[in-house]
Amino acid sequence: MTESVSDTVPLDPSDVFGSRLPLAQKYHDSLATDGSTRGFIGPREVPRLWERHLINCAVVAEVMPEGATLIDVGSGAGLPGIPLAIARPDLNITLIEPLLKRSTYLNEVVDLLGLDNVTVIRGRAEEGPVKKAVKGADIVTSRAVAPLGKLAKWSLPLVRKSGEMIALKGSSVHEELERDAADIKRAGGGKAEVMTIHGTTIIRVPRVN
Repeated sequence: MTESVSDTVPLDPSDVFGSRLPLAQKYHDSLATDGSTRGFIGPREVPRLWERHLINCAVVAEVMPEGATLIDVGSGAGLPGIPLAIARPDLNITLIEPLLKRSTYLNEVVDLLGLDNVTVIRGRAEEGPVKKAVKGADIVTSRAVAPLGKLAKWSLPLVRKSGEMIALKGSSVHEELERDAADIKRAGGGKAEVMTIHGTTIIRVPRVN
């Protein structure tokens, strides 16, 4: 395992989303109202949506190559997939979400924002039909979905060889990595790298077999 840290100076939304900031604002407003009312975002999170959710997710695009195909496992209200799609329209993104009410909301957001680089699939990453539909992605990402070992088991089979799993994690990532190293290897994962990008901690695990 290696660890690297990028600039941690707080970012303004315009620094991250540029000319697509109006789309990010629409998504912010949807989460703050409809998303909160429907229980996808807790009331305490509404005042800090920009910093803790939209920017926190979008900055991960810094490590993603141009034109990559990306799968967001357990997308929930669209995090990190929707902020990534707004910040990087070159990415081809599939949001996987098992719950009907959340997948319905994701489709509504995609339509609201006119995100033609995003597809929503209702299902679980480990299900046969889902795997068949999306297998071979460059990147599989996730945020607050499951412990690392379980996440690797679900995510790495969807990644092409030499692609990678990129999971947004908290301060316990090192403990998770030590605990679940064998599970990651069994899932086909190689040497992990922990990074902090503008305050967002991620773990990158390449698929090696």
